[in-house]
Order: sequence, then C-alpha cells, then structure tokens
Amino acid sequence: MPLMVCVDVSEIESVANAALVAAGAAPNVAQNVAHATAVAEANGNRICGLYYLESYCTQLGTGRVNGAVEPVVTTPRPGVVIVDAGFGFAQPAFAAGLEHAVAAAHTNGVCSFSVAHSHTATSLGYFTEQLALAGMIAIGATNASPRVAPPGGSRALLGTNPIAMAVPDGAGGIALQFDFATSAVALGTITMAAANGESIPAGWAVDADGNPTTDPSAAVAGSMLSAGGHKGYGIGLLVELLAGALTGSNLSADIPPLKAPDGPPHNIGQHYLVIDPTAHSDGVFIERLQQLAELVDDQPGARLPGAGRNRANEVDIDDALWARCQELASA
Repeated sequence: MPLMVCVDVSEIESVANAALVAAGAAPNVAQNVAHATAVAEANGNRICGLYYLESYCTQLGTGRVNGAVEPVVTTPRPGVVIVDAGFGFAQPAFAAGLEHAVAAAHTNGVCSFSVAHSHTATSLGYFTEQLALAGMIAIGATNASPRVAPPGGSRALLGTNPIAMAVPDGAGGIALQFDFATSAVALGTITMAAANGESIPAGWAVDADGNPTTDPSAAVAGSMLSAGGHKGYGIGLLVELLAGALTGSNLSADIPPLKAPDGPPHNIGQHYLVIDPTAHSDGVFIERLQQLAELVDDQPGARLPGAGRNRANEVDIDDALWARCQELASA
C-alpha cells in the first residue's frame, strides 16, 4: 500500500492553482481547473483530482492545451448556448456559458448547452451539479479517447463516455445526482490498479485477443467492456452523438490519449440538457420529487443517488503524488 498524507482540501486547491500558473495557465483558467480538482478530491473522486494535475501541467508546456484562450459564447437560437473552448480547458469554458444557459432555460423552459473543442472535462458531475444549484435539472454527456469495443467487436471504438444528472431540491440544494461511465468502470480505475500492482474484477475488460482478463495491464492493451452489455453500449452511443457529433468536436475514435504529454489537442465536447422544472407540470415537480424521495427512504438502507453527500475538508493523498504536486507548484 502506498504511504498516505492527510491534506486540507483548501491546500489542494492552492497547490493545484500554483502548479497550473507555473505551467503557463492564465490566473482565471488556473482557478477554475484547480477548484474542480479540489472538489473531485473532496468527493473522494481520486481519478478526476490530483491524478491529472501533472499531465495538465505537462500539456500546458507542450501546447496540447491552451491555458490562455478566451472561450467564445454564442446563442444561435433562443434555446441554444454554445461555447467554443478553443482547445482550452473545459472548466473555464463551462463557466463562461453557465449564466447564459440558465437564463435561456428560464426563458424557454429548456436549453441545449454545448461546450465544444475542449480538453477533457474529467468529472462531469462537477458541471451538472452547478446547474442544479442554479435550480435546473441537468443531464450531461461527454466522450473520451477510444477504450470500449462494441458488443461482438474486437477494437475499441467508444470512450468511457460518462453521463451525469443532477436535480435541484427546490430549496437551493441538490436532491439527487449521479455521474458514471458507460463502460464497466472508468479507465483511471484500471490504470491505477496497474500502477499499484492490483488485479481487476472479471467483466471489466478483455485483452488484445478479446479474452476476458483480470490483469489491468492486459486490459489497457486490450479493450474495456460496456456496463450492462448492449444496454450500456446504447447509452454510450447516445453520449457519443451528443458530446461528439452534436458539438462538432471529435468522435471518440479520433480523440488522442488523454494523458499523452504532446500531440494534437483533445478536441472533446460536452453537452448539457438544461431543464427549468418551474416551467413544467404546474409547479408539481418538487412535490413529486419529495414523494419519490420518501418512497426510497421508506426502505432501510436505500437512498437517492448522491442524496445528502457531504464533502470532506481533509483527504488522504498518496505521499509521492502530493510531493510531486508540490514540486510542480514551486517550479
């Protein structure tokens, strides 16, 4: 087991911010990305936290991601908001379009909100949560480099292609939220298992010859599997069309490896369906939502996904990873 060190989440954000600025990110860009990194760690989502920081910094240096670009927001139709990230980070691009998307949903009842041509978004739930805190129902989708073969196929075609949803509680909070890959598991879970010399459960992946494997290194060399077989594959295709085709960004098949130090930009898209619940059902939505929550809570041990989630103020970080992050911050 790796040695761990307990770190305050505010310090994680500060170190991440300093590392990104040192690598060439503009202050506002660094602030947005560092905050997302700290939130991921506070939520226990290590795959989307400091795990990516060194690659962010390296790719800023090689030009794979533009750390100073200003996102461009357009509203081609009343219910459509599009942000061109300009091959920069997804977090500042989303922030640039957030108020426009919420306003459009208020006016029209719904809004189609796209972020195009961005770096990886890492935690998709980070974005849908912000829309829910603004009172909107939000469904988000993003794609990634090819890792998942279609059922019956032998080559990776889709990314892990996560889908996320967040629902407001009508009182300024969040009633439920989820964020999951449409692959059997997130790629980072497999690569971390490989780095730690651990095996993976059967059903997550196949090797390069299409045989089931519990060896994470063989899984990385082969292909991952969809969650739920054909059902997960269908949802993965839905995500592909919304995030890649609808935004005019890359399909997963054309997205280069996310953590490679150099090469072409990721050119990834995210799409959010934003719904104002106050524009529907004569105001009954919150009443029905509360009814649903009560029905779930009636069963001991059951809960709505993400309900009552509390973020940690301190988290355990791999000692070597934390030391490397501090080095990047002091560069």
